[in-house]
Amino acid sequence: MKIRSLCFILLASIGLAGQSSGQAAVRALAVVTPPFVVEQGGHLTGFSIDLWNEIAARLKLETEYQVLPGVQGYYPAMKSKSADMVVSGVFYTKERDMEFDFAYPILESGLQVMVLDSGVGLPLNPFRNVADLLFSKAAMVWLMVALVIAVVPAHLIWLFDRGNANGASPEKNYFPGIFDSFTWSVTALVNQVMCLPQHWLARVIGLLWLFAGVVFVALYTAELTATLTVQHLRSAIQGPGDLPGRKVGTIAQSTAETYLKGIHAEVSAYGNTGEMLQALMDKKVDALLFSSATLRYLSLHEGKGRVMMVGPEFNRQNIGYVFQLGDPLRKKVGNTLLALREDGTYDRIYEKWFGKED
Repeated sequence: MKIRSLCFILLASIGLAGQSSGQAAVRALAVVTPPFVVEQGGHLTGFSIDLWNEIAARLKLETEYQVLPGVQGYYPAMKSKSADMVVSGVFYTKERDMEFDFAYPILESGLQVMVLDSGVGLPLNPFRNVADLLFSKAAMVWLMVALVIAVVPAHLIWLFDRGNANGASPEKNYFPGIFDSFTWSVTALVNQVMCLPQHWLARVIGLLWLFAGVVFVALYTAELTATLTVQHLRSAIQGPGDLPGRKVGTIAQSTAETYLKGIHAEVSAYGNTGEMLQALMDKKVDALLFSSATLRYLSLHEGKGRVMMVGPEFNRQNIGYVFQLGDPLRKKVGNTLLALREDGTYDRIYEKWFGKED
């Protein structure tokens, strides 16, 4: 009887050991989105990865990671059930909650705007600066006004001073005499004439025109300065309120992309954060909009000294792991996350990637 009992216990132990060793690994999608998932030399790290590895260790789970360079691949993989979960931080949304299950949140984060640092964003080419000034809309409008109003004094000068060899219009004929007087009229508008008309009436008209030129130049300078100042202020992006109508980069199929389309921004969607950041530094977009946590990480690493965060953090939402609907593992992960928060493990991992809270 004792031998039979011992054999039963031994067989049961072998069976349980075989069942444990044969347990399938959790198929987890790891979308590379720093600082949640960072790939370094074939090794995965990051806030979400470190946190998940701690959870998996406590639950005695093996994890089979499938690395995705962008977020586009996670949705079809989850829909086809070729993956059990997404280990990267995903924003909770009502639409996603209808198709998948979310575990207890690992972080709360919002959207924020990133732009080039003011020192980096300023044009450094003086020739381009001058060209932008000369061919600005305001400059062209005032040039056309100057040419139009110069026609009247040009005809008066030609009429009274034509034929004077030392005057403003030495030719008697309308052509080419009118060209000489028109040239004098335009140059007089900016107070750079070399001579005055010889006929007394033409001279009076010329002096009055010179005075009008002083007024014109003063008005032109004030108007052009004001216009350029307004254009400069409008070009500066200080927060989300300045994004409508601007070229803004973000990650494809993200909540930020949905928000940008809703405010009628010109959206440039990228597959990963590296491409997105490079587009900003290459000035292909005016700004970036994405998770504040991700943008803060980029500003301290790849974009350090070249980019800066502007405006408030808004649309704060929970971020967490995504599971298939009805997966019993979700509840276990949630309970373990609570335990990690209680024993200080969560704070240690958080401080590693985000620093201590002020």
